Amino acid sequence: MRRTSSNFAAAPLVLMLVAGCFLAAPAQGGNVLYGDLIVEDDNSGGLKPINYLVILYSANGYVQSRQTVAPNGRYRFINLVDGDYDVVVEVENVEVARLRIQLRSPIYNNDFKHDITLAWKGIHNQPARPASVSLEDFYKRAPENQRVFTRAREAIDKKKYGEGVHLLKQLVASDANDFQAWTELGTAFLMDKNFAEAESAYEHSIQVRPKFYLALMNLGRLRMMQRRFEEAIPPFSRALEVKATSADANYFLGEAYLQIKKGSKAVGYFYQALKLDPIGKAEAHLRLARLYNGAGLKQKAAVEYAEFLKKKPDYPDRKKLAEYIAQNKK
Repeated sequence: MRRTSSNFAAAPLVLMLVAGCFLAAPAQGGNVLYGDLIVEDDNSGGLKPINYLVILYSANGYVQSRQTVAPNGRYRFINLVDGDYDVVVEVENVEVARLRIQLRSPIYNNDFKHDITLAWKGIHNQPARPASVSLEDFYKRAPENQRVFTRAREAIDKKKYGEGVHLLKQLVASDANDFQAWTELGTAFLMDKNFAEAESAYEHSIQVRPKFYLALMNLGRLRMMQRRFEEAIPPFSRALEVKATSADANYFLGEAYLQIKKGSKAVGYFYQALKLDPIGKAEAHLRLARLYNGAGLKQKAAVEYAEFLKKKPDYPDRKKLAEYIAQNKK
């Protein structure tokens, strides 16, 4: 959950995302999702990141895997079951790109290629606007601590979670204010399925940096995974205060309210998530349809199902939704 050296904060930037997907030859042992991380540069100057972190999330927000990828390198996730996934790119603990990808292979397991292009643009060439990366999310650590942090990241990326945990514990013992290290420690525990310690580490990060968006979101997702929906609401709410334009924070906050049967509160967050990310958060239409159907508002539910199918025409249960729409439309 991070990426590259602290000095990167000196380079203001705007990130744009372009992606393409196509199906390749069959593979054995499960689906494979891979692609090139293409970094375009307008030569505007400033330091650029050495590496990126590519993280694979399941649709419910659980971290499946993650990899360190160099600019113009390739990521590869293997043994994936059919389903929906989020591929997230991070730089220095800051999310800079997110894609929702559907893996569907009804006959064979397949290789799915999905390239990601990041276009770096100097702020001086753009109209005045906030930077994509906030300076407050960077942490300047002592050289020795930085070396430990780097070794810990490398260990975790190689799935050596015990080693990563040991190094990060050493680091936060040396500097308890390193909120990024606390968050990284939480993720190491999470990937090792030590949920209690993961929660404690995320909470430590937030104590040090109450407005650290990544730690707030990770804490909320962890509690959602454990079906502690009401307890997930505070961190998601705080994350939304930090980053009002977050489609993820809106979506997960809506889902948390939906799960505790407070649909009237969920509706607004789902619609805002759709406004911010119409395609990536298309499943919000399904959640809204569920709410409306439960309230007996079948025409409204039909509208939401129809909007969903416009965005996801290859949805496996398309026929079932189409029948509902036909029966309940005006």
